[in-house]
Amino acid sequence: MKRLQYKLNNGMFTLNCKGRLLIIDKPIIMGIINTTPDSFYSNSRKQSVDEALRHAEKMLNEGATIIDIGGQSTRPGSDQVGVEEELNRIIPVIETINKHLPEAFISIDTYYSKVAEETIAAGASIINDISGGTIDEKILSIIATNHVPYVCMHMKGKQQTMQQNPQYKDVTKEVLDFFIKRIGDCQKAEINDVIVDIGFGFGKTIEHNFTLLKNLSVFKMLGTPLLLGISRKSSISKTLNISTGEALNGSTILHTIGLLNGANILRVHDVKEAMECVKLLDTYNKV
Repeated sequence: MKRLQYKLNNGMFTLNCKGRLLIIDKPIIMGIINTTPDSFYSNSRKQSVDEALRHAEKMLNEGATIIDIGGQSTRPGSDQVGVEEELNRIIPVIETINKHLPEAFISIDTYYSKVAEETIAAGASIINDISGGTIDEKILSIIATNHVPYVCMHMKGKQQTMQQNPQYKDVTKEVLDFFIKRIGDCQKAEINDVIVDIGFGFGKTIEHNFTLLKNLSVFKMLGTPLLLGISRKSSISKTLNISTGEALNGSTILHTIGLLNGANILRVHDVKEAMECVKLLDTYNKV
């Protein structure tokens, strides 16, 4: 299978973000901002433009490279909102962050092709699609036309029902097979830069999630950056019998495991603590 990313000799990834070059020569952080009333972690909800701008600035100051903005909750069981409502929630935030924090790479968490197209025009330079292009197939052509990286995530089943007894014979093999096919589809669509997200918590049991985390290095064979999105998710809170608000320490531990197993991007609610993981492991690896 042809590798889509241009990799430098020392293994770094370079991504074309609408004409801006994003170089991943060490793990980077993607900070989460949700312009929604119902995302699963309340502290990520920023429903005013000013609040979102202040939080984006804080995350950048703490070391984030990418700001990931979502206009609807994608938690298991959540209801879909329409395209226009999603756009109304996120376009003002994108424009404001792009104006005041031009150094930020803005990612948009959406599976709608129209939202992808309009948010790229507003200043976004990465599209993060939880469906891997299975909900709105037109999104692939929008990504290709606009020359932006595409975060392709695995999700088994539909958003509303995906956590109702998900089953796999071999979760690692099945998810890997999904990405081999979807990266091929991206290649046919002439998408140059693909980022793989295993999809922790999306149609997977706790055991499935931990199996995929343990086997994360297997996915390096795809030749793409690996994004780890496990921050404060229920696999942590349910395993430890704690609330989402108490799941920072658990998130940090799993981020560390993910980095050791090859994660290139951490998508997180808590940037400072995630950056500490990156810095400490970098120091450890230099000894």
